Amino acid sequence: MPDMPEPWLLRGTLTTFTRRCGKPSCRCATGEPHASPALRYTDGGRTRTVTLSQGEVAEVAAALERYEAAARELQRSADAGITALRERRAARQGGRA
Repeated sequence: MPDMPEPWLLRGTLTTFTRRCGKPSCRCATGEPHASPALRYTDGGRTRTVTLSQGEVAEVAAALERYEAAARELQRSADAGITALRERRAARQGGRA
């Protein structure tokens, strides 16, 4: 995805859709269905899907991991802020939590 700034983040889930194309002469009519990698995410309460090319899968997986790492770091930072606030309030109140 060349028009996106690096490193970029994505939220959602990598998944694989399987489907049959409907052509009676295709291998999927009697055998394995077609498989397509996709990104699923929620937008405004609705699940959205972006079908990916095979070449985009590793790039999307890395962007999903960066998002998860950023979310974990944000959670750690928020937890530290709550701890600091509670400690400051306890110190002002003479040790009461």
